[in-house]
Amino acid sequence: MRICFVGDSFVNGAGDPECLGWTGRICVAAQKQGYDITYYNLGVRKETSTDIKARWLQEVSCRLSKEYDSRVVFSFGTNDTTIENNKTRVELAQSIENTYQILQTAQQMFPVLMVGAPPMLDAEQNSRTARLLEQFEKICLKINIPYLDIFTPLQKSDTLLQEVAEYDGAHPRAAGYQEIANLVQNWSEWQSWFT
Repeated sequence: MRICFVGDSFVNGAGDPECLGWTGRICVAAQKQGYDITYYNLGVRKETSTDIKARWLQEVSCRLSKEYDSRVVFSFGTNDTTIENNKTRVELAQSIENTYQILQTAQQMFPVLMVGAPPMLDAEQNSRTARLLEQFEKICLKINIPYLDIFTPLQKSDTLLQEVAEYDGAHPRAAGYQEIANLVQNWSEWQSWFT
């Protein structure tokens, strides 16, 4: 199985001293269970849905093909809701349109999963991100792509939020990424890829 994880710094695992993030951890766990995975981390720091829309297909196409069991996991959104020059980096309507186009195109080619974004320390940004993620979940429901909300449970995670506070206000460290990994690993839709 070949899996591309496409997204931002949280997909990349920024801040993790072990350089695994949540994506590396769930693939290590699957390998230990005996599954043969080729794992591609296509997370890029600071990228918005607009950036991801512009690059994902070419990058995934270099790594996946019909002859292999090829799959894609998307996770992004936080950078869209970041304020720059007194406005969000990507307008809400544009984020929704970008995400719809990305997922609809990907779904025609590969099995696809979407994982939401985690919370940060900035309460105002969290509020904007939560609104955006609700729209992402609706898109996934509409076009029948499984969506995992990690934002809601992680808002109650002392481990993740403490690491975020002690690091850079946005990214966790190893234990926080393990908490994200646990949510994904225990998700029936992720598990269904390995049965």
